Amino acid sequence: MKKLVDQLYDALIIGGGAAGMLAAGTAASNGLCVCLLEKKERLGRKLLITGKGRCNLTNNCDIQTFIASVPSNGRFLYSAATHFPPQDTIRFFEELGVPIKVERGNRVFPQSDKSSDIVDALTKFVKRNGAELVTGEAKRLLLKEDTVHGVQLSDGAEIAAKNVIVCCGGASYPATGSTGDGYRLAKQAGHTVTPLRPSLVPLVVSGSECRDMMGLSLKNVSITVMDTKKKKTIYTDFGEMLFTHFGVSGPIILSASAHMRDMEPGRYHIFIDLKPALSIEQLDARLQRDFAQNQNRDFCNSLSALLPRKMIPVMVSKSGIPPERKCNQITKEMRRAFAGLLKSYELQVSAFRPIEEAIVTSGGVKVSEINPKTMQSKLVKGLYFAGEVIDVDAYTGGFNLQIAFSTGRLAADSIINKGEANE
Repeated sequence: MKKLVDQLYDALIIGGGAAGMLAAGTAASNGLCVCLLEKKERLGRKLLITGKGRCNLTNNCDIQTFIASVPSNGRFLYSAATHFPPQDTIRFFEELGVPIKVERGNRVFPQSDKSSDIVDALTKFVKRNGAELVTGEAKRLLLKEDTVHGVQLSDGAEIAAKNVIVCCGGASYPATGSTGDGYRLAKQAGHTVTPLRPSLVPLVVSGSECRDMMGLSLKNVSITVMDTKKKKTIYTDFGEMLFTHFGVSGPIILSASAHMRDMEPGRYHIFIDLKPALSIEQLDARLQRDFAQNQNRDFCNSLSALLPRKMIPVMVSKSGIPPERKCNQITKEMRRAFAGLLKSYELQVSAFRPIEEAIVTSGGVKVSEINPKTMQSKLVKGLYFAGEVIDVDAYTGGFNLQIAFSTGRLAADSIINKGEANE
């Protein structure tokens, strides 16, 4: 097999995303000979589309809040989060010349609202510190006697390295390069990869109602998610959602999906409060006034001040009130039942959308096979993991990118410290 370069790297980082760029720049800034391998021509492809192109890069919270926001194996991240907490991430980007702002829910964004500023800053950090960038796809790890010695590329070339950090991302958004390569490399090294499923993903809803309202965005609504199998509320939220041809999406829906474990058709029901600022009594009083003002109009033509146009036919049908019923003929019982519908409009979830449409992948390299204090494999010396490839995933709000930054920095620093100890 041919060698790509006549060079033995101190660290080879596979994957030029958030974790990979931070790890490569950190290792190179400490004098290590570093190679960053990325199969796409441009670094940070997935970063560019995060936060609707704004890049919610972290959450300005304490360690306990951060851990609590990672439902899958959050405690595994305690050492990484302590080593490089959210406040260090903020300081890091500010020192790179990216002004930062904090928004609702402690979400952190670049002041410019441009994810490209984050990608450009990380790219400069990598290049300025002398890491070598190589475009290519990792085919397999070079292993000998439970130690990693580099990687073989898909074209047969080899890159030799004393240490390898696998941070190829998950299996979501494959167009950005996240096609599950890291799982394949981990399995080759003998690691267990837990079952993969989508997280922070749109939801498929039974029936045709959502399709009838396709394109309608609701703002300032609240949702409650019920697990009918466990007979309990698992999530509540307030904000924006969107109706699609298959079901629902939008910020509060994506967040809700992270709480839905072991998806089964019909298990999860979403209840939407269309008027969360009004109590049921206040809403009933509002309906009384509206019906009085439209007393001679048909019920179906009296709701334009109350509901978006696309939603009116659906809610009229759900109400059971005949569309042509005059408002002055609507009974007290009908009106109150309609108020109840507006406060608790129910949708039955049938499935997640495909993992390719998910923001993050849940599942990955089993955490019990990784040293949480170093991110090094417990099975193969010199092999490290960082970012989404590990079986950890969080809610929306910047937590998933913080996982990438914390684990990437810890893996790089562990290699640096190991090298210093051997001097």
